[in-house]
Amino acid sequence: MSIRSFSRALLLLTAASIFLAGCAGFTGNSVENEAGQAFNADQLPAQEDLPKFSAEKARDGMPEGWHFYRIAPFKKNTVYRLEKYQGRTVLAANSKTSASGLAVKLRPRSAQNLWLQWEWKAVGAMPQADNADSYLDDAPLRLLVAFDGNKSKLSLKEKLTFEMANLISGQEMPYATVMYIWSGKNASNTVLNNAHTSRVKMIVVDSGWDNLGEWRKHERDLAADYKLAYGEAPGNVIGIALLTDTDNTKSEVRALYGDIELLRKNVK
Repeated sequence: MSIRSFSRALLLLTAASIFLAGCAGFTGNSVENEAGQAFNADQLPAQEDLPKFSAEKARDGMPEGWHFYRIAPFKKNTVYRLEKYQGRTVLAANSKTSASGLAVKLRPRSAQNLWLQWEWKAVGAMPQADNADSYLDDAPLRLLVAFDGNKSKLSLKEKLTFEMANLISGQEMPYATVMYIWSGKNASNTVLNNAHTSRVKMIVVDSGWDNLGEWRKHERDLAADYKLAYGEAPGNVIGIALLTDTDNTKSEVRALYGDIELLRKNVK
């Protein structure tokens, strides 16, 4: 590889690492809270359960047990707040050319027979967004599931991406991430690859804008979806995050998240 090619590769990895920082709020060394002050993610308590938004009162500030994570220092923050909506407390996300999320660090648990259950509502459409196009990859609603694994098995390119993400953002990427999304232009159950790394896979669970303003309920088998996305059995689940972003399309959207739960099912 020539020096010019190598330099270009490093620049691409740098750009990728900044983008990927949003998928790394589970095991990293340094993240920022809503006030912009750094704290050590390693010191965050690993939780057994996902805190419920419905158990809280409407207010500004972080929901109990959830922690703010920034995609990159130069990106605006999506505004999250607990709101009373139709008789219960939900998490409202208001994004205006912004991208940041909330995450929960979990005690590692097997993904076998583990299901993710949630409901969400898209209030506004994003007609420009296209999750198959890295330059237009925005979504009103995303849920991310982080999985542990043996990083020594990764390719050299992936290891470099992980190292660069850690150096620039101060955050360590999970071994693999499955991201459930509401996509305006891609069909339900489509698996989309991240433009910068094979360790992030997107699965479309809501498609188009016909269901705007409706609560959409989902229940997903995490082990089955991981195998669908990566073609192998998953490692332990180590974190859950959510993200509403409009930075690529320079647009504005409002969305609502209901309670998110992990359920262990006995499958005969």
